[in-house]
Amino acid sequence: MPPPAASSRYPSPSQPSGKSEVTDLKSQLRQLAGSRAPGVDDSKRDLFKKVISYMTIGIDVSSVFGEMVMCSATSLCSLRVPNLVEYLLGPLGSGLKDNNSYVRTIAVTGVLKLYHISASTCIDAEFPATLKSLMLHDSDAQVVANCLAALQEIWSLEASHSEEACREKESLLSKPLIYYFLNRIKEFNEWAQCLILELAVKYVPSDSNDIFDIMNLLEDRLQHANGAVVLATVKVFLQLTLSMTDVHQQVYERIKSPLLTLVSSGSPEQSYAILSHLHLLVVRAPFIFASDYKHFYCQYNEPSYVKKLKLEMLTAIANESNTYEIVTELCEYAANVDIEIARESIRAVGKIALQQYDVNAIVDRLLQFLEMEKDYVTAETLVLVKDLLRKHPQWSHDCISVVGGISSKNIQEPKAKAALIWMLGEYAQDMSDAPYILENLIENWEEEHSAEVRLHLLTAAMKCFFKRAPETQKALGIALAAGIADFHQDVHDRALFYYRVLQHDVHVAERVVSPPQQAVSAFADTQSSEIKDRIFDEFNSLSVIYQKPSYMFTDKEHRGPFEFSDELGSTSITPEVSSDIVPAQQYEANDKDLLLSTDEKDDNKGLSSNNGSAYTAPYESSNISSQMQELAISGPAASATSTQPSFDFDDLLGLGLSAAPAPTPSPPLLKLNPRAALDPRAFQQKWRQLPISLTQEYSVNPQGIAALTVPQSLIKHMQSHSIHCIASGGQSPNFKFFFFAQKEAEPSDYLTECIINSSSAKAQIKVKADEQSTSQAFATVFETSLSKFGLP
Repeated sequence: MPPPAASSRYPSPSQPSGKSEVTDLKSQLRQLAGSRAPGVDDSKRDLFKKVISYMTIGIDVSSVFGEMVMCSATSLCSLRVPNLVEYLLGPLGSGLKDNNSYVRTIAVTGVLKLYHISASTCIDAEFPATLKSLMLHDSDAQVVANCLAALQEIWSLEASHSEEACREKESLLSKPLIYYFLNRIKEFNEWAQCLILELAVKYVPSDSNDIFDIMNLLEDRLQHANGAVVLATVKVFLQLTLSMTDVHQQVYERIKSPLLTLVSSGSPEQSYAILSHLHLLVVRAPFIFASDYKHFYCQYNEPSYVKKLKLEMLTAIANESNTYEIVTELCEYAANVDIEIARESIRAVGKIALQQYDVNAIVDRLLQFLEMEKDYVTAETLVLVKDLLRKHPQWSHDCISVVGGISSKNIQEPKAKAALIWMLGEYAQDMSDAPYILENLIENWEEEHSAEVRLHLLTAAMKCFFKRAPETQKALGIALAAGIADFHQDVHDRALFYYRVLQHDVHVAERVVSPPQQAVSAFADTQSSEIKDRIFDEFNSLSVIYQKPSYMFTDKEHRGPFEFSDELGSTSITPEVSSDIVPAQQYEANDKDLLLSTDEKDDNKGLSSNNGSAYTAPYESSNISSQMQELAISGPAASATSTQPSFDFDDLLGLGLSAAPAPTPSPPLLKLNPRAALDPRAFQQKWRQLPISLTQEYSVNPQGIAALTVPQSLIKHMQSHSIHCIASGGQSPNFKFFFFAQKEAEPSDYLTECIINSSSAKAQIKVKADEQSTSQAFATVFETSLSKFGLP
C-alpha cells in the first residue's frame, strides 16, 4: 500500500499546523493587552495581520476573539455588541484623559456610541459629566465641538424621562455658554461653526443690546468662504431681529452682498442652494433686491435648474423701475435652444404682466412671441394672453386682432387650445370667424381627447350662441349632443347642465353662462402665507430647497404609510385590505335618469307634478319629437326693439328636425372582477411593456381631499369598487397610487397610475390596458369610483 500523501497529514514548512500557532497567538495577545510600552502598537499590528492571514487560509481563530477584543479596545465602540460594554469603560475613561487631543476627540465620539449601545451604562459611568467638563475647559476646539454634539444628542434623548437631563439641555442655551462658544468660534472648523450657530439660533436674548453684541461677534462670519457657515450666520441674524422691523430690514441689506457673492463664485450645486434661500428672501422683501436684478440673469453655461430658479426670482423682483430691462432679457431667453427654459421665460413675462399696472410694453412683447411661429412658444403665449385678458380686458382689441390670425390646426397642446377656445367664446363679437372656428372644432369632437378642451368647447359654444345665435345654433346643438354622450363625467355633466338651463329659460342661461365681464383682481397663490412662514422658520435646511415645510417630507402622517419612488421597481407593496369589504354594485348609466331632476324622477315614477301632469324623459325615443317641438324657446334679445326668431329646442340639440346627428346613448359601465389578483412582479413587468392608452385629469371632491390624510381610506374605497391598489406612497400635496383591475368575464388587466394633488384637488391618471379599446370605458369606471371618495 503506498504511503499517504504528505499534504493530507502533515503541514508544509511554510503553513502553520493550526492549534499550536493559534495558542501562541493567544498567549502573545494576552501579554500585549493593556500594555502601553513603546512599540506595543506595532507588535499588536503584526499579530492582527497574522490572525487575518490564518483566517484567509481557513484556520479557525475564533478562540482568540476575547484576546483580540482586549487588545483592540480603542475601536470597540463601533462593534455595537452589548456583551462587550464592560471592555469599553476602561479605554474610554483613559481616552478622555489622554494627553493627545486626537485621542480625546475619538473618545468623546466613543462615549456617544456607548450611549446608543447601553444608555444606562453610559449614565452610570458619569460620562456626560466628564464631557461637560471637557467642553468647558479643554483647549482643543475639536474636542469641545465633539463634546457639544454628543451632549446635545444624549440630553435630548434623556430629557423625555429625566428632569436633570432637561435642566442640562437648557443649560446649553444659557448666556455664558453661548458667549463662550461665540468668542471661540474662529477656532472651530466649518462643521463645528455650523453646530454652534444652530445653537445660537435657539438662544433667547435678554434685550436689544444682547442682540447687537451677538451680531457684532458674528459679523465676520458673513464673509466666510464656506456657504454653510454664511447661511447659518444669516439665519441667526434673521431670527434675532424678527421683532425689530427696522433692524430686520437692515439685516436684509447686510446679508445681500455675501449671498450674491456665493452665488457667483461657487459650483452650480452651491449656487442652487444659495439661490433657493435668496428666493425665499426675495419673496419676503422684493424691493430690497430690486436694484440687483442683473445678478439673476441666466448664464449660457448654467444648468437648467439654476436658470429656472433665476427666472422665478426675476419675476418676483420686477417692479416699475426694472420691468422693461427684465422683460427685455426674458424675451431673449424665449429663443433658447432649451425648450423648457424658453417656456419658463415666456411664463415669467406673463407673470410680470399680471402683477404690473402698466403693461403697455409687456403686451407688445407677448404678442411678438406669436410671430415666432414655434409651436411651444405659441402655446405658452396663448395661455398667458388668456390670463392677461382676464385681468386687463381693455387690451382685448389689440390681443384679439393678433390671436384671430392663428390657425387652430397648428395648436396641439390642450391648455393652449383651451385658451384659444376661451377667447373665441369670450370675444365672439370681435372675431368674425369665431362661430366657424368653433364649429370646425366641434365637428372634430371625437378627435379631441382632452376633457379640458371639450369643457371649454361647450362653454365657448354657449357664449358664442348668446352673441351670434344664428351662426352658432347648429354648432351648439352638436356640442351639447356630443357632450351628453361623452364618457368623461365632467363633460357629460356640464353638457347636461347647459341643456337643462337652456330648456328652462334661455335668458337665465345667458346670465349664468355669459355674465358681464369682470376683471380678475389677483390670481390665487399656490402657497399659503402660513406655509411660507413655516419654511422661513426652517431657514438653512432642506425645507428651503424643496419649498415645503419639513413635516411634509419627513412625518409619516404626511408622507403616507408606504415608501414610494417614481420608479415602479422600488414601490412598496400594499398589504391586503380587509376581505370583509363588500364590492359596491356597478352603476349602470341611464341617460333617462340623468336628464331628469330629482323632482322629475319622482314624477316619472308615477308621482304627480305641481301642474298635475306626468313628465316623460326627453330621451324617450317613442315621443321625443313631440316633446321637443313643445319646448320652443326664443334666442337672446339683441336689442330692446328687435324681434328674434324662435326655434324648436329639438332643432337646437339636433335630436329630431335638424341635420345634426342624434347622440348615441352611453354604453353601460365596464363590469370588473371584485376578486381580481395580480402578482407585483407581473404588474411591474406589464407596466414596463404596455403603452399608455390614455391620460386624463379629474377633479376630486373636497370631502375626498379631506379624507386623503389617511391614504389607506382611498385604497379601501377603490377596492370596494373592484379597483385594487398594489403600491402607494408620496407625501402631501402629491400622493401616488398604482391600481389594477380585471374584467369580470375575461382575464384582461387594466393598470393605472393615479397622482392626486391635494392643493389643486386634481387627480391625473395614466391607464395601460391589455385591451386598449376598452381603456376609456375603464377610465369612466375609475372616475365614477373616485368621484364618490369621501362622500357619505
